[in-house]
Amino acid sequence: MGFKRSWVQIPPARGFLLTERVTRFLDRMIKVLTTGIAIAALICYTAVSLFAEDRAQAHALKLNRTAFQHAQELISAGRFIPDGKGAWSEHRPSADEENTFIRLNGFAEYAKWHLGIDERYPENTKRRYKFPYGDFKDVHRCGLLAARSRAAQYRYYDIEDAAGRLIEISSRKREQAAAPLPNP
Repeated sequence: MGFKRSWVQIPPARGFLLTERVTRFLDRMIKVLTTGIAIAALICYTAVSLFAEDRAQAHALKLNRTAFQHAQELISAGRFIPDGKGAWSEHRPSADEENTFIRLNGFAEYAKWHLGIDERYPENTKRRYKFPYGDFKDVHRCGLLAARSRAAQYRYYDIEDAAGRLIEISSRKREQAAAPLPNP
C-alpha cells in the first residue's frame, strides 16, 4: 500500500531501506571510530611507557667519578694515546682481554676503565660498566670520542661532559708537551 500521487506510486519499503542502510553505515562508522580510539589509546600508552622506561634507564646510568679521576691521573702521568676518531674499534679491548683483566685485577679495577655505571645491575657483572675509554694500560682519545658521542646520542649528559673534559685535558697536556721549552 503505497502513496499515490497522480501517475507515480512510491513503494513504502524504499524509505525503510534507505534508513536501514544509513543505520548500518552509522553502526560501522561507530565501530571504526571506537576501534580507532582504542588503537590511539594503545599507541599513547606504549609511547608513554617507553618514555618512562627510557627515563628510568637514564636515571640508572650514572657517571663513574672514580673512573673519571683515574683517567685524569693517567693523562697527567702521560699515559694517553692521541689516536684519531674511528680507531676505537681496533683499540678497544676484546671480551677475552676484559675477562683476563677481571680475573687478574677484579671488578673494582675494571670499573675504573668505564665512565658509566648502570645501577640496575650488580657490581660483579660486566653489564654494569659502560663507556670504556682505554685498553687497561692507557687512555685512548678515540675511546673518549666514542664515549662522548654515544653518551650524547643516548642523552647521558654527565658522561658526555666528563668525556669532553677528559678530551680537553688531554689536548692541553699534548700541547704542553709539544711546546718548546723557553731558553733562560
